[in-house]
Amino acid sequence: MALTGRSALLAALGTLVVGLLLPGWPGLLAVQLPLALAIVYDLIRAAPVRALQFTRSGDTSVRLGEPATVRLTLANPSPRPLRAAVRDAWPPSSWYPGTEVNASRHTLTVPPGERRRILTVLTPTRRGDRKAARVTVRSNGPLGLAARQGSHDVPWTVRVLPAFASRRHLPAKLARLRELDGRTSVLTRGEGTEFDSLRAYIPGDDTRSIDWRATARQSTVAVRTWRPERDRHVVIVLDTGRTAAGRVGDVPRMDAAMDAALLLASLATRAGDRVGFLAHDRRVRAQVQGRSSKDVLPAMVEAMAPLEAALIESDADAMVSAVLSNARHRSLVVLLTGLDAAPVEEGLLPAFPLLTQRHSVVVASVADPRIEEMARARGTVDRVYEAAAAAQTKAERHRAADQLRRHGATVIEAPPTDLPPALADAYLALKASGRL
Repeated sequence: MALTGRSALLAALGTLVVGLLLPGWPGLLAVQLPLALAIVYDLIRAAPVRALQFTRSGDTSVRLGEPATVRLTLANPSPRPLRAAVRDAWPPSSWYPGTEVNASRHTLTVPPGERRRILTVLTPTRRGDRKAARVTVRSNGPLGLAARQGSHDVPWTVRVLPAFASRRHLPAKLARLRELDGRTSVLTRGEGTEFDSLRAYIPGDDTRSIDWRATARQSTVAVRTWRPERDRHVVIVLDTGRTAAGRVGDVPRMDAAMDAALLLASLATRAGDRVGFLAHDRRVRAQVQGRSSKDVLPAMVEAMAPLEAALIESDADAMVSAVLSNARHRSLVVLLTGLDAAPVEEGLLPAFPLLTQRHSVVVASVADPRIEEMARARGTVDRVYEAAAAAQTKAERHRAADQLRRHGATVIEAPPTDLPPALADAYLALKASGRL
């Protein structure tokens, strides 16, 4: 049972009447007894809440930042009309801050034996599964003085997928890939690529590409053209340990790394390579392996959606062992992790030679632009100290990156918006040079 603001207002006015005009018990009974009877009548005439029936339908998945619509159908089997205020509760991260009240509360009237549909529009601000909480209904009486109130469990889950904002870079990277693949006028030739065809010599061509046997059989000089190798293996490893939990601006480091991984996977599958995915900290959190080129990207998105960074130090030995056990053939291993000095020097470097001996390795890390701003700061004592701390952090990260390069890895460090295209460019460069 719930009393409305109208009943409270009438009770307050009745108190004034009793105090000013009819003091004593007779006046109290004369004023407040009718109000109490009206409240009881309202409760009797209100539609029962427990008998209501609910069903859900609508979106089950949505990309981060996009709206999702969930339909809640309410049926009133009772013989009394339902005048209701409904709260469709979801986790706070299902809406932008400050919009959850208007988005989750609805007012409607349902005649006896009929049903009505409520639309709840979610705008999630975090990845993962958003599960509906309880539906609370307040059934008001005809006088608006009192209401019946109750809750129902109406389960529904909306999976919030990674945003994949870097897909805007994909057309440009695919154009570069077509150039490497010889499908435009620009042809790539180099050591370690696969022979494609012969064509006439053009001034400026590398003389090492001349096919002398073919030239001897015809009247013009023939050169060999090449295309990048296909059907190579790319393993994307996402470190979900402690360093992935930090935020760079408004973007979690792990979300920025996921964005880069999705762009690379899209590009590699278009290039004809086989892509696998592994999320690891101290154990395997998610894995995608053996999928076709059409299925690998949706599978990666589904695997990434529920991942959360674990506030523990990653086990580099276990991570390298997991990669080696899954990558039987020589592969390009792309490790998305942090370049903090302690985790790299104490954890990753001792296990790194096992990885670089069998595979080509790219280490990609999200850089914080705030550190660059702090390093340039001057003017006050506090800002000078900030600049010194930022310079020390940069020096430690550069030292860790140099140590990884000495072991044969390609190291990329860029801000969240620049990391996906930088990683894609590194992949294309390895493919063009025949190192993949």
